[in-house]
Amino acid sequence: MHIGVIGAGQLGATLAGWCAQSGHEVAVTSRHPEQLAALAGRLGDHVTAMPVADAAAYADAVLFAPPWESAHEAIDLAAGALSGKVVIDATNPPEATPDGRSGLETLMEWAPEAHWAKAFNTLPTSVLARRRGHDPLLAEFVCTDKPLARLTAARLIRELGFAPYYAGNAEAARLTETGGPLQLTECNVIDAKDILAHALSADA
Repeated sequence: MHIGVIGAGQLGATLAGWCAQSGHEVAVTSRHPEQLAALAGRLGDHVTAMPVADAAAYADAVLFAPPWESAHEAIDLAAGALSGKVVIDATNPPEATPDGRSGLETLMEWAPEAHWAKAFNTLPTSVLARRRGHDPLLAEFVCTDKPLARLTAARLIRELGFAPYYAGNAEAARLTETGGPLQLTECNVIDAKDILAHALSADA
C-alpha cells in the first residue's frame, strides 16, 4: 500500500518509518517538503519526500499528523487530493471547539470528501515505541463514521504492532483528544472495553 504521511514532526516521522518497515511505500510531506530529503534518507529506501498535493495523490491512505495550527493549511495544500482517500487523523486540537465538536469533526468539515478516522493521537511516541509489538498489545483507539476508514485504520494499526479498538463515531473522537478521558491513557487491549466504558460514563 502507498501511505502518505502529512506532517514530519516526531509522530509523523515515527509512523512513516514504521510503515516503511511494514512493507509499505511511504511519501512524507510537510509545509516545507524540500527540507525532508535527509529525513526520507534516514527512514530508508521505501520513503520519499514529496510536496503535500503529490503525497496525497500518491497515497492509498494518508496519516495526517501536522500540528493542529497547521491542519487547515495542510488540507489546503493537498489541493483536493484527499478526496476519496482514507485519512487517519493523529492530531489533537489544544481544546474543544466552541460548539463542542471533536477535532475530527472539524477536519471532516474542512475536507468532507475524504474518509476520516481518528487514531494514533492519545499517546506520545515514546510510549508507542516502548509498547510496539509487545504482549499484551497496546490498544489503539479508532473513531470514525466510515466503514472503509475503520478497516484501513485497523489494518495499519495491526501492522505497526498495536491492537485496534473501535471507540465510536466521529463525535466520540473528543474522548481521545485533549482534555478527553482517553487522552494519555496507556491501555492494554484486554482492558480496552472497561476503560472505554468508564470514559463514556465520565463523559455522560
